[in-house]
Amino acid sequence: MLIIPKRRILFFFLPVIFILASCRPAPVPKPQAFFRIDLPEKEYRRFDQGFPYSFEYPVYANISKVSYASAEPWWINVEVPQFKASIHISYKEINNNLAEYLNDTHQLLSKQFTKAAGIREDMILNENENVYGVIYHIRGPGVASASQFFVTDSLNHFLRGALYFNAIPNNDSLAPVIEFLKEDILHLVETLRWN
Repeated sequence: MLIIPKRRILFFFLPVIFILASCRPAPVPKPQAFFRIDLPEKEYRRFDQGFPYSFEYPVYANISKVSYASAEPWWINVEVPQFKASIHISYKEINNNLAEYLNDTHQLLSKQFTKAAGIREDMILNENENVYGVIYHIRGPGVASASQFFVTDSLNHFLRGALYFNAIPNNDSLAPVIEFLKEDILHLVETLRWN
């Protein structure tokens, strides 16, 4: 009978155990992921509440009248609670002061320039309904408003809108929602009518 000392067994098996234990694959960190955002189906209803304008807005949105002290009587918010987003809409009647309103719009837009990586303009020309204007698409990781617009008939009506989120602007992660809501803004502008 062969007797093997315990020390030899230990010296033989200990390196084998270390080798086997060290053969596990190295841990690899998982890439950062974002939550999946479920986007609702596009469906619209008409806003026509005796205001000087009317338009179609999404059924998943609510309209509230702006109630702070400096608000004008025709200012509203189109709120999308699912995304904590709001389209602020302000309306002014033109009294030979269109240039002043256009300048105000440019000044409000220029506040985005410091964080903007780029701004694309889309012209709005609806001659049948006398609606003309521009939609500004503002790119950049920290811009406060990713989309702004104004429309006018150049004689009586001036309407301005801006998309805001009730969150810290991280437009990289908000990109799918921003693109989704830009479609709603375009639909709003395309269906806008002066009353």
